[in-house]
Formats: sequence, C-alpha cells, structure tokens
Amino acid sequence: MTSHATPRGAVLLFVRDMGGGADGGGDDGVLPAVDEPAAALVQALWDVVTSHFDRLAAEAVPGALARSRTAAGTRARVIAELGEAYSAALTGLLGVLRSRTLDDAAARATATDLAVSALVELRAEAERDQEIAEEPAGQAFARLAESLRPLVRYSPVRLELGAPDSQLTVAADVAHAARVIVRAVLLRVLEQETVTRVHVGWQLTDDELRATVRDDGPGTLTSDGLATGRVTDRLDVLNGRLDVDAVPGWGTTVSATIPLRVSQDPAPDPLIALGERELEVLARLALGHRNRAIAQELHISESTVKFHVAKILTKLGVGSRGEAAALFHAVA
Repeated sequence: MTSHATPRGAVLLFVRDMGGGADGGGDDGVLPAVDEPAAALVQALWDVVTSHFDRLAAEAVPGALARSRTAAGTRARVIAELGEAYSAALTGLLGVLRSRTLDDAAARATATDLAVSALVELRAEAERDQEIAEEPAGQAFARLAESLRPLVRYSPVRLELGAPDSQLTVAADVAHAARVIVRAVLLRVLEQETVTRVHVGWQLTDDELRATVRDDGPGTLTSDGLATGRVTDRLDVLNGRLDVDAVPGWGTTVSATIPLRVSQDPAPDPLIALGERELEVLARLALGHRNRAIAQELHISESTVKFHVAKILTKLGVGSRGEAAALFHAVA
C-alpha cells in the first residue's frame, strides 16, 4: 500500500505466507480474499506514521534544536577542560623548574615526564575531537562520489569526477552540506534530456570550498530553478552562495561556494546557558504560546512552566517574555 502523506509517497509491502499448498495458497491453491476493514486500518496507521516522519524531517522541532545546542555546549565544555589540562601541565612544569629541592638531573627528568604525559593526553583528545569535527578533503569527496555513481549507473550520461588536489581537512558540517548540495544540483541537471556528460569537482583553498557541477546540456538552467529549499537553506546557514553560468547551446556550470574560515571572535550564543527543557519552553514561548498551552504540550504543570520561564529570563538577562522571544528568533 502507498501513502501520499509524504511528497514522494511511501510504500509498505506485505508478503503473505499462506502455508498449506506447495504454491503458497490454501489447500486448493487459491489465495484467500483480503480483509478490507483490516487493510483500511493498516493504511490509516501507515499514513499517520509516514506523515509524522515527514514532519520530523521537514521541521526544526524544539527537541532537535535543544539537542543541537546541548551538543554545542558540551563541546565548549570539553574545549574548556582541555585548556585547563594544558594550564595544569604548564603549572606543573614551572613548579619543577622553580623547585629548590631537586638537582638539575632530577628536575629535567621530572619535567620531561610531566611534559610527555601532558602531550600524550592532549594529542589523544585533539585527535578524537578532529575525527568528529573534520574530514580529509579527499575522503569527503570520495564519499560524495560513492553516492553519485548510482544516479547515473543506468543512464547514458557520463559522469566525470574531479577530486580535490589538497591535503586540507574540511569541517564535517561543511563537507556534509557540500555533498547534499551537489546531489541536489546533479538531480536537477539530469532532468535535462540532451545532457550526455556531467563533470563534478571540488576545489579547496585555505578560505573556501567550491563545488562545481558542469554539464553539456542546452544551457537553459537558471538560479531560480536550481535554488531549491535544500540548496539555499544549506548555503544560508554556512554563509555560502550559488552561482549559475548558463550558455545556451553549450551547457551550464553551477558553482556552490562555502567559506571555510569563521570569525576569530564569534559572538557567544546566549542560548547555550539554557538546559534542554528550558529551550523547549522558550521555543514555544517564542511562538506566542501561553503558560497553560506550553504545560499541555510538554505534559508538565503550569507552575513548572512558570518556574522555567523565570529561569530563562534570569539566564538570558532579559526582563520580559517578549525580549526572550526576540532573542530566540535572533539567534535560532
């Protein structure tokens, strides 16, 4: 059965095992009739499930926002802990060097042991953090190539891949966004009937990643036709841009440019100080919901909502619900 609750339609397939005869039917080889009321119930439940998952994929629900900000806060605390460990190591070294009870040989040996232990710990933490936060450019492009090949496997279009000639690493969110954007653009390019060749490449500098999709089609693609929600949303978040150079009769080159450098002094996120439940309350408060409605939505008491609102106002340093809502909209 098919559900139209999602844009592309979700399909649920049942395989009936009738048992009995060798052909899978009953004793007489005839399949029994489908129970129509049961089928209608299953269809309704399937529509509910698919529409729910489609909504989760399309909306930035407060819970997901809270988890994202909680993760960011956790990483900030880990970085702070690394700084403290580094400070402790330096303090220990200075203590050894200033000690009047150790001779030169003992001081050097002790200082060396402290330095080696500190370096091993810090390097291990840095490598674990980098594995999560960054990808080598070549590896990130290889993952893109692997996802693109099935799109043209049974197509007359020849796909050419230009891997980045760089040893640089790319932030994981940038690499993921670039892959999503390229796939979305390639799907739009393949809708053209006269395309026979498409080249996909990445170019990296210290400042930006440029992902290009170049075809030999009719050259009629436009920015409006390519700037789908998936593409523009990803680029807007990363302060990137999309350029389209179409030459009628010769083809189109689409370039997505994503900056790799961020501000050295980014403004602190005021919402990091809030807990997950406080973020959920604030998200609904920013939508104009009153305490009673928030309590019903989160299955908590109205007095608990008032307590959370008071804590939110204190942590954000604002004097009213309206100011808190405005701050949420400004940074969310």
